[in-house]
Amino acid sequence: MDQLLAQPWVQHLIDLWLIGRERLEEVPWWQFNEWLSRFVFYYPLLMAYVWMLGGIVYYIRWERNRGNVLSDLPVLAEYPPVSILIPCYNEGENVRETIEYLLHQQYPNYEIIAVNDGSKDNTLEILHELADRHAQIRVVNLASNQGKAVGLRTAALLANSEILIGIDGDALLAPNATAWIVKHFLEDPHVGAVTGNPRIRNRSTLLGKIQVGEFSAIVGMIKRAQRSYGHVFTISGVIAGFRKTALHDVGYWSPDMVTEDIDISWKMQLAGWAIRFEPNALCWVLMPETLKGLWKQRSRWAQGGVEVLLRYFRPLLRWRSRGMWPLYLECCISLSWAFLVVAMLALVPLDWFSSEPQEALEDLSPHWTSMLLCVTCLIQFAVSLTIDSVYEKKSGGSAQHYYWMIWYPIVYWLINVGTTINGCIKALRKKRGQRAVWVTLDRGLRQK
Repeated sequence: MDQLLAQPWVQHLIDLWLIGRERLEEVPWWQFNEWLSRFVFYYPLLMAYVWMLGGIVYYIRWERNRGNVLSDLPVLAEYPPVSILIPCYNEGENVRETIEYLLHQQYPNYEIIAVNDGSKDNTLEILHELADRHAQIRVVNLASNQGKAVGLRTAALLANSEILIGIDGDALLAPNATAWIVKHFLEDPHVGAVTGNPRIRNRSTLLGKIQVGEFSAIVGMIKRAQRSYGHVFTISGVIAGFRKTALHDVGYWSPDMVTEDIDISWKMQLAGWAIRFEPNALCWVLMPETLKGLWKQRSRWAQGGVEVLLRYFRPLLRWRSRGMWPLYLECCISLSWAFLVVAMLALVPLDWFSSEPQEALEDLSPHWTSMLLCVTCLIQFAVSLTIDSVYEKKSGGSAQHYYWMIWYPIVYWLINVGTTINGCIKALRKKRGQRAVWVTLDRGLRQK
């Protein structure tokens, strides 16, 4: 040991460590706190402009000259058969409307495969009734609740088509959506999936109105930006098209992942398949309109995201997966940001007790930083709603919902921070291989 310590390079390393420790001790704690505070503030500010820039690039390159998206159809060289998959669990109140809406697709060659996944209501009876009246509907019945991933896989294996489109049992697919999705598969043989453009059906409460803006300004903008930058974090589970060859290549959906849509997105892109975003593939969906329902939904989304980050860490280390590294890094930074926000909020009461009352009141007063963040948020909503407004024409336009966006930073950021941490904890505690089955969802006031 003495001979090793006597080596010049060892002494050099020890000297560097001692110098570094002395320098670290010279830095006061308040400076660390200041650095963390700046990160908590500047990270969402930076990402807002990153998403805006990417969204604008996408709009200019692929979206600007699309015409009337509510009625126009793309010109296709051919019209291959398409299978539309509908996994259902206790969808008795919604599935009839969903399928009857599907029957108006402006596409010449498609079938509908509805999977009843052990429903406890009258879903199966409604599906059989519709199948008796319409020859293009096929019904598959699973005796017990196996989960959405198993339902989708069952339908995909029974499908007669290479191109598949999956929607939820309470969604309404726009009549021209199938043609817009098929267009991507015909243009590029490397496209494995196409994510559609979900729109909010129920908007009678404050939460519903905020979600209209959120899906335009946050979800839609991020998908456009990620498409511009190369890779998409997730397809929309409520509306997405798939190439059956790509699904077979990656082993279809994983039955033990809470969010099968995030999982299949990463599996495909890590295997070399591309994912496209098609804003013209509209699909109207029901969303939670209670805080309890919203908390459960967002916690599930966050848990699914963390599960994907944990499962695909090793495959991401491969050089050929380097295109996914920025996306993975951004997800990890987002998780860190959420934990830091909670930690800093937890320390606020301690600062109040340790400082003078006047200083505590000054901390609560508006500063230029908070105003800059709010202004940036409103700019982001303005840009995204301008791009996205054409898709809201059937619902009365999106400008009427811009007023409610002022509540987003106050309400939704706090909810998303909480659900991110809750979902992360659930993902870490979950046993690998545990089957992810259906759960009861809040579909808003419409169900009441």
